[in-house]
Amino acid sequence: MWVFETEAPVKGVVVIVHGAVEHHGRYMWVKEQWLADGFHVIMGDLPGQGLSKRKRGHILHFEEYIEEVLRWLEEAQRFLLPIFLLGHSMGGLTAVRLLQKHTIPLAGVILSSPALGLKIGPSAPLDALSKGLNLIIPQLQMSPGITPQIATRNRDICESDVNDSLMLTKVSVRWYRELARSIQLSFKELLDFPDLPLLIMQGGNDKIVEKSSVMRWFNALPSTEKMYKEWPGLYHEIFNEPEREQVYRFAQQFASMHLPIEIQSSPS
Repeated sequence: MWVFETEAPVKGVVVIVHGAVEHHGRYMWVKEQWLADGFHVIMGDLPGQGLSKRKRGHILHFEEYIEEVLRWLEEAQRFLLPIFLLGHSMGGLTAVRLLQKHTIPLAGVILSSPALGLKIGPSAPLDALSKGLNLIIPQLQMSPGITPQIATRNRDICESDVNDSLMLTKVSVRWYRELARSIQLSFKELLDFPDLPLLIMQGGNDKIVEKSSVMRWFNALPSTEKMYKEWPGLYHEIFNEPEREQVYRFAQQFASMHLPIEIQSSPS
């Protein structure tokens, strides 16, 4: 876990949860934007990813991700400031499952192309086979089918990812089964999601997450205050796309709108 404190007048704390096969280091640009706008930032690497010392690409239970992010949120609470939880892709799914299971005092939730349904994955026969393999050799690893080229149109990011040794190229059968189970539970336990200000931002040309599933989850959610923003033409990683400054500004404005009045009106 890494804690980055802003030098600007402090407004709140943003906890960033990265997605599958990646790591927190890919969010340095986003982190710098939040810091410049007066928000502390907390983020880390999920178990089995990035610099985590766990077996790469493998988990026993999806709850391991939830427990890790709970640690980050506990650290955020020590600042006694409004907290925003920002989860991308599988990090968005982790945020959903965490909030369906735990009561956390948050000022708002921002989900970026949350993994509530997948376009990529094994065929139906392989999916069925994975259920048996999960019982016999759960650590067996396979390609997740995610490449930089289908994640973002940003060529610089793609080139960087190809040479990034922290990016995962294989995940375990258990990892896939736990991801699939958690997606199902996110819908089954949809009504357990708390009534918090929610912003979902979705790439309109996402080649990894099925945006229709994201919309179905969003439309079924009986929240008092929720917003769905689709970015036409953008790929999955909206915070890495060429239009990322506009994407960030939208998220920042959402957060700013949900700060206490005394913080909103304080000098910048």
